[in-house]
Amino acid sequence: MKSCWSFLERKTKLKRENIALGMLGFLIIYLAFGWGNDFVCDLTGFLYPVYASMLVIEMPETFSKAKWSIYWIIYASLGLAEYFRYAFTRSLPLYWLVNIPANATWAQNGVIIAGGNGYGNATNQLKEPFGLFVDNDQTVVIADYGNYRIMQWKNGDTTNGEIVAGGKGQGNGLHQLNCSTDVLIDKETDSLIICDRWNRRVVRWFRRSGTTQGEILIDNIQCYGVAMDEQRYLYVSDDEIHEVRRYQFGEKNGTLVAGGNGQGDGLNQLNVPAYLFLDRQQNVYVSDYNNNRVMKWNKGATEGIVVAGGQGEGNDLTQLSRPNGLFVDTLGTLYVADSRNHRVMRWTQGDKKQITVIVGGNGQGAGANQFNGPCGLSFDRQGNLYVADYGNTRVQRFFIE
Repeated sequence: MKSCWSFLERKTKLKRENIALGMLGFLIIYLAFGWGNDFVCDLTGFLYPVYASMLVIEMPETFSKAKWSIYWIIYASLGLAEYFRYAFTRSLPLYWLVNIPANATWAQNGVIIAGGNGYGNATNQLKEPFGLFVDNDQTVVIADYGNYRIMQWKNGDTTNGEIVAGGKGQGNGLHQLNCSTDVLIDKETDSLIICDRWNRRVVRWFRRSGTTQGEILIDNIQCYGVAMDEQRYLYVSDDEIHEVRRYQFGEKNGTLVAGGNGQGDGLNQLNVPAYLFLDRQQNVYVSDYNNNRVMKWNKGATEGIVVAGGQGEGNDLTQLSRPNGLFVDTLGTLYVADSRNHRVMRWTQGDKKQITVIVGGNGQGAGANQFNGPCGLSFDRQGNLYVADYGNTRVQRFFIE
């Protein structure tokens, strides 16, 4: 290590204390701007090769052949490690990588990243967007409910989307969808898992080029929301029989994990379960639409816990009005699309609950700071918020500040 510092001092003409302070400052800025999820990768993929290379270069000239051999072995090994690191993190659901500061705020004016060009079925339009999924590269996949299709909008391209499933009119053929309400990306198979609501089925469409139809995974289910856990179990809400079930791929009946005790407002009941979220402990969060609350069902529990709302329908901070999309960050903070209040809420958990409106809440409308029935929501790795604005036929992004 001493030779490393000596080398840096000779090359930069700076004292090692100043070099160390500069590196520390870079680290603080790096973490403060929300890129800390990649820090370990960058530390091993950049700083260590530099350090190792300097040690090798300092070797006596008699070891020149060994010097270059060692250098390339180190670099190739780290490159291989980075490849497997990337493949691993790419296979993780995005929301397990999102670390949002407890006191985070967002820009109050959203930026349209999909749709916003009126009702229609052109590739620059949406019609009643419901659920959405944000990939690690900020590609957004949207359940375009009224157009019977799934749209994909790549980061930076706000002009036109791409039809990646359906789009062949309303119908029950394998090449068609009938009012899809939710969608996710299965990293393992690079496919879309779709709630094909009025066809009463969950279908899979592979994302590879040339795919023209899907396959049925689960049928005879009036699905609303779909989620996947770390073990690749699927969780699907059925708002006809007011329950949530867990499925292995290939399984048709599934296992009850929430509700299933008839329609009602008891702690063991649901009333139109809508969107779902799974944490790493396989606890299930459910937006209990007609009960105006969000429920958390711990793994194996026979009844849920009210974690948001449950105070009757209304627009007070403690109330919700037809909650839809939801998200839970790594701190356990809950974010909810409060549809009929036209706002997105944040509910911290624990003894000292804090409830805030993070965006919206400015009345129903089409302004950049307004919603008209927000439905699905998600975050990217930097903590930027994405909201499917159902009535305004658009998806907006709200940058974290």
